[in-house]
Amino acid sequence: MIKTDVLIIGAGAAGMMCAIEAGKRGRKTLVLDHAKKLAEKIRISGGGRCNFTNMDVQPKNYISQNPHFCKSALKRYTNWDFISLISEYGITYHERDHGQLFCDDSAQQIIDMLKTECQKAGVDIRLNTKIEGVTKTENGFLILTDETEVECEKLVIATGGLSIPKIGASNFGLRQAELFGLNVIHPRPALVPFTFDQATRDKLDGFQGIALDAVISCNKTTFREALLFTHKGISGPSVLQISSYWNPGDAVVINLLPDVDVFEALKQAKQTNPKQEAKTTLATLLPKRLAHRFAENADCNGKLAELSDKKLKELADSINNWSLIPSGTEGYRTAEVMSGGVDTNELSSKTFEANKVPGLHFIGEVIDVTGHLGGYNFQWAWASGYCAGQFV
Repeated sequence: MIKTDVLIIGAGAAGMMCAIEAGKRGRKTLVLDHAKKLAEKIRISGGGRCNFTNMDVQPKNYISQNPHFCKSALKRYTNWDFISLISEYGITYHERDHGQLFCDDSAQQIIDMLKTECQKAGVDIRLNTKIEGVTKTENGFLILTDETEVECEKLVIATGGLSIPKIGASNFGLRQAELFGLNVIHPRPALVPFTFDQATRDKLDGFQGIALDAVISCNKTTFREALLFTHKGISGPSVLQISSYWNPGDAVVINLLPDVDVFEALKQAKQTNPKQEAKTTLATLLPKRLAHRFAENADCNGKLAELSDKKLKELADSINNWSLIPSGTEGYRTAEVMSGGVDTNELSSKTFEANKVPGLHFIGEVIDVTGHLGGYNFQWAWASGYCAGQFV
């Protein structure tokens, strides 16, 4: 039997951050995780360089059924607080598009820093440990593991979401929330590529590997970033971003040439170069494979002079206003995060404690707060972990 003040289940970004803060306050803190390695999601993120935060973090960068819930934590532990921490450790970083910050060297530096901070705060981390039962007691909680029993006063669940199951993602946190009678917002993959039915894939066949700057819209939300054609559908930052706003059956509208009015360009070419074929004109604006296929799909084969303005408008709309209905997404296997999770109405935005279960806290991705692509989900992990750590 182990007795501890605070038990944190999940040794990822949020869990370690919480452990550091609890340990600093003199709380005896134990962290358990079923994984064999520490913080695998940090290690593989950002192509191994960890997009650890963003230069500009605002509540509008987060999706939740309660958009106000994230405000308090993001204010109390900011991106600048985390930047200050990594600077103390001499971890150098660089900024990419849209304010994204990455390690110059390796994501392992962030893991090592958190591990060192845990050691300095006297935190005990035990990996490769399976949780077999959680019971509420008069004075806290009793946790049964595959090796021992743990008694704790405060229990923090920081087990992340369902994304990337190959590194051990599970529904443990959501299941515990439901066992304790808390509402869970239906979870689904987010920041994930779209897939299409076979008929649409046939139309896109041969586009695999083409990337271009695009504007993509769905449900009154728009992003402009790179779009990538894949074997199964479309991916790239713009697609991952919009996937968080998409529901099955919704159309997404794509503008493949956001800086060009294609109809005007075609009309002008028709006047100045009437013998030119539509696909040749388009190939000056788009990759050749795309240009030829879009002209073919719109039945615009032949010289511009032979095509009516109505036909050219249809062709232009298929590029500037291309509407597609994805058949689905690639799922949790490739999703960067999970959308949904423990209902924020069940939790205190100050302490992250469950209103119905004193002493039980939820932090990080397991909560219904999902960031945009670009370091926002890690910032949520740091902020929620830090804030809960002041109260456990």
